[in-house]
Amino acid sequence: MALKDQIPFGMSLPHRSPDTIGMDAVRTVATKAEALGFRDLWVTENTLDHVNSFDPLTVLTYAAGTTSRIRLGASVLVLPVHDPRMVAHQWATLDYVSNGRAVMGVGIGRPFHFEEFEVPQEARVARFREQIDMIRTLWTQEKVAHKGRFYHLEGTKLGVRPVQTPLPIWMGVGHPNAIRRSAELADGWMGAGGSTSEDFRKAVPLLREALEKAGRDPGKFPISKRIFIAVDEKPDAARAELNRWYTEVYRNPPGTDTSGIHGTPEHVRERLQEMVAQGANHLLLNPVSRHVEQLHALAEVVGLS
Repeated sequence: MALKDQIPFGMSLPHRSPDTIGMDAVRTVATKAEALGFRDLWVTENTLDHVNSFDPLTVLTYAAGTTSRIRLGASVLVLPVHDPRMVAHQWATLDYVSNGRAVMGVGIGRPFHFEEFEVPQEARVARFREQIDMIRTLWTQEKVAHKGRFYHLEGTKLGVRPVQTPLPIWMGVGHPNAIRRSAELADGWMGAGGSTSEDFRKAVPLLREALEKAGRDPGKFPISKRIFIAVDEKPDAARAELNRWYTEVYRNPPGTDTSGIHGTPEHVRERLQEMVAQGANHLLLNPVSRHVEQLHALAEVVGLS
């Protein structure tokens, strides 16, 4: 059975790279991914970055204008460094202009995010929870009165409402407590691209157990992982591409590419099948270079072409 017949696949837009990113490549990947049958397009948020990186809302809005069916997601926004009122408005607008195709992924972030944006780390989990609650309330209620620990609104109306009810919020976290929190609060979960397949293998049963305790059906909950990936008939070439990504983007020592997948089409297919066997019901494929070429190669690997 082809992989495409087992789970849906997402495709990363060209949006973060040590190389210059051309808008022709963004447009081509968006339109061809839709035509080939990929489920969704994804970006990350890396505002202050040492490599080229696009703002997620801007590039997703551009992709929305060049497509008509494929879904549009970010994994993840570092929510505590944002004002939830702005986030609610921005993502409701993306959902509106794309006719209900937005998927908002969020996370708490790491210490350096709070330092960069001069946001206090104290009570960050409580702030995060209140932000999620406030965003969903703004999306669903005509007028919002919110009196929380961090934010206050008095009879306020959001400028535009999402098309989707609800607009899905995914979470991308790896700590056991955060995985359990995802089961409580989120509409889907995506393992980070920098995490390993072993991390994913350990996270899935923890997530499923937490979903069951929350009275939610694990079979209907999106369980995904971003996979940094390079496919080539020459295995050494594929490994070199992935190694360059980790050394230049993640600043890892050479040879530490254990969280990605690289190799021949046959090897990559086998590795993706392993992820499905571990419990993935969605996978995000993130080529690290040659995005248009890799899009077609990966479509063939999973059976979309």
